[in-house]
Amino acid sequence: MKSIQATAITEENIYSALRECYDPEVPVDIVSLGLVYGVTIVDNWVGVKMTLTSPGCPASNIISQRVKERLKKVPGVGDADVRIVWQPEWDANRMSDEARKKLGMKKQ
Repeated sequence: MKSIQATAITEENIYSALRECYDPEVPVDIVSLGLVYGVTIVDNWVGVKMTLTSPGCPASNIISQRVKERLKKVPGVGDADVRIVWQPEWDANRMSDEARKKLGMKKQ
């Protein structure tokens, strides 16, 4: 007997969900800030490798928890993990042009 195919999880679905997650100190989503380094999808598990704007970020736990909670709401996702990494080090050049504009920054 074949089981019903679970909802396919795609990188597009995951990145769309990640664009709803924000650093509470910056009014720009984590994807546009360039904080997301990669997404891994294995069956119904999703892993996100990301960084923060600084190692001393006081919102580190809040951000990773919100990301994990948001990922679990994506149809088909059974579990999710967030790994905070510091290499490569984040810098403002990773930000999208839209994020720079929103924050009033010029491209370096």
